[in-house]
Amino acid sequence: MRIHDRLKKFSWIASTYYAEGLPFSLVQQVSVQFFTFAGASLQTIGLLSLLGLPWNVKWFWSPFIDLFGNKKSWLVSMELLLGAVAILLIWPAQTLDLDLAFKIFALMAFLSATHDMSVDGYYIQTLPVDAQAAYSGLRVAAYRVAMLVGNGGLVVLAGWVSWTACFLTAAGMLWLLAGFHRWMLPRPVARAPGASRRTATVQAFRSYFGQKHVLWALAFILLFRAGDALMFAMVTPFLNHLGYGLVARGLLTGALGTVTGIGGALLGGLIIARWGLRRALLPLATVQSFAIPAYAWLAWVTPDLPWVGLVVAFEQAAAGLGTAVLMVFLMQRCQKRFEATHFAIGSALMSVASTVAGSFSGFLAAKVGFTAFFLLASIAALPSLILAYFLPRDLFPEHRHRV
Repeated sequence: MRIHDRLKKFSWIASTYYAEGLPFSLVQQVSVQFFTFAGASLQTIGLLSLLGLPWNVKWFWSPFIDLFGNKKSWLVSMELLLGAVAILLIWPAQTLDLDLAFKIFALMAFLSATHDMSVDGYYIQTLPVDAQAAYSGLRVAAYRVAMLVGNGGLVVLAGWVSWTACFLTAAGMLWLLAGFHRWMLPRPVARAPGASRRTATVQAFRSYFGQKHVLWALAFILLFRAGDALMFAMVTPFLNHLGYGLVARGLLTGALGTVTGIGGALLGGLIIARWGLRRALLPLATVQSFAIPAYAWLAWVTPDLPWVGLVVAFEQAAAGLGTAVLMVFLMQRCQKRFEATHFAIGSALMSVASTVAGSFSGFLAAKVGFTAFFLLASIAALPSLILAYFLPRDLFPEHRHRV
């Protein structure tokens, strides 16, 4: 019975975070591949980072998920709607209508951000704190498998068959996930009656921003992925600049990069579970930050395919380590009863760097060239290392439990 329960828990954690990662990949990765394929400029491709705005401001409507219905119903409903929106992408795929495609991707982004809050809140509400940390590697790995399928499998499918086949397949997967979750997910924990919805919403925000050392925490969340965010927006057009087409890019960044990213995420989760986040923070942040200059070397040397694959694999593995760090840090900022709202606030702030840095990345890369651009992305990563060293110790539960 115990083995059965563990397998069931493993399956719903993996499938919900796969379902969280797939629409994110469609919005943030496949859209870039689509626009690059259609011949959009670097500036236009950089502006696709504005599709991240719903993740930046999702905390505005996050209280609705905590206060109305239950998180299982929310996530299943969002998966059904996301599948329908993926079908809509078939129309701009026929004519490479970038204006219509952007509007549909924007709608998908809003639904995806809502789905993220439902999944994260369900996870935090359902599992005890120690299990949340223990399964963090699985969460990130499942999320990155979805990115492998999106930026790898679906992009390769678009190159080999068509973009219509790509978006139809995505819709089918989302609908299958909705059915599986309707059947598999345990019933959410019932909420005890409490204050009015308006009072509860105010309490959620006050309790988050009223935490001790909150300014340190907010600065770390905002800046931890700044360098990665700047670099990430230009990787696809950079590989296109090197001469790698749709299928090759899907295999490099989607397949090879995501597999090594999953390995990094799993390793990061194991290290954090064994050492504690405080002890693991600086070493993992250092690896993440110093992987970015490898792309500057690629732009400068323009080596053969094996070296390109090695750099992509190394950078994605380092990014996986960093993702595990940030996910655990965000969960540690959440308090009972307001899990969805608190995680939504933290993850929204985390995504601000991607939106802001990515939106002007195309203009910067077009002005200075790819080599200098990636060096500037490396410099943008340095503040996160400084913060990782100076963060107050009692921000971390493992330290508070010892004192």
